[in-house]
Amino acid sequence: MRSCHIVPSLEARHGGPSKSVLGLASALSRGGDAVELLSTDPGAGWHRNEGSLEIRAFHRDWPASVCGSSGLRSYLGTASADIIHHHSIWLRTLHYAHRAARRLGAPLVVSPRGMMNPWAWSHHSRKKAIARALIHPGAFEAAAGWHATSREEADSLRALGFRQPVCVSPNGVVAPSPEESAAAVQHWRAVVPESAQRPVALFYSRFHKKKRLLELIDTWLEYGPGDWLLLLVGIPEDYAPRAIEDYVLRSGQRGRVRAYDGTGHPAPYGIASLFLLPSHSESFGLSIAEALAHGVPALVTDTTPWAGLNLTGAGWCVPWEEFSVALREATSEGLDSLRRRGSVGREWVLREFSWEKSARTLSEFYAGLRSGGAARSP
Repeated sequence: MRSCHIVPSLEARHGGPSKSVLGLASALSRGGDAVELLSTDPGAGWHRNEGSLEIRAFHRDWPASVCGSSGLRSYLGTASADIIHHHSIWLRTLHYAHRAARRLGAPLVVSPRGMMNPWAWSHHSRKKAIARALIHPGAFEAAAGWHATSREEADSLRALGFRQPVCVSPNGVVAPSPEESAAAVQHWRAVVPESAQRPVALFYSRFHKKKRLLELIDTWLEYGPGDWLLLLVGIPEDYAPRAIEDYVLRSGQRGRVRAYDGTGHPAPYGIASLFLLPSHSESFGLSIAEALAHGVPALVTDTTPWAGLNLTGAGWCVPWEEFSVALREATSEGLDSLRRRGSVGREWVLREFSWEKSARTLSEFYAGLRSGGAARSP
């Protein structure tokens, strides 16, 4: 089967999908499918092969915020595929995918990538209604099927009234090599020398309101242990590292929180004893899976699809209202206990969340859509 995957950007600064879509496309290619991955880029564009996976990026036109690209549009006007799979919504690239699928008579699959979960759907809802009508008109209705990365995301699709088949196929996670881990630890020990003397609670995600970043800081300053360090590393969006540090300074508790732009740096999981993500909404939460793969237990909100943390003992998944209590419980356990939880989490995610499993599930879904027999999820 030949599938064409389209994602607005492969730049790391745009968060999880830039990494997870590449992981999925690579796994489908390794499984024997003919796979092409298309994207937009602020530069002149580029083309490369990774094994049998062909990747093309086309210049992103103005205004960059909607990811329009005349080059991508033209390319899809002549491309051939059995399945068109678009990742994310609200951007012009979904319109191009819709047109290409219609021209080819191929099923269109759409991955909302968290953008249809309740908090995300209601955030800036007027702008999103305009995007649905003008940026990619008719695309949602034309989708032959949806790809959700969790059962919770599939439930959100149903709650919004969409009745097309839904494939639940989580992201995969890959264990870091010992060499990668050692290099990352060395890097962050140099950047944050105090991390060698103090236990570290890590937030590693976009600096976005959806992640409850300021609320996390407030909770940490009130309930976090004084001998620990809260390390915030991410991609600046709603907040910049300097603004975060100034926010902490105004609290009068200097030295308890550090914030860094993570662009161009390795992931800092290796210096952490606990991972924190109190997000309003996540369709999967790739950083949670990555933390666990590094042997770091996680404390997250139940608006992420990680209730399995409670069942396995790899961490805590709690309502936001209980986050402060859980934070005190987690940080008072002792580092040996947290390491044991991390070991359980690592074994669990590497067993349950592989790109190969995800690719097989989606490949079967594609085949069902092409034959008209894809089962509808409840």
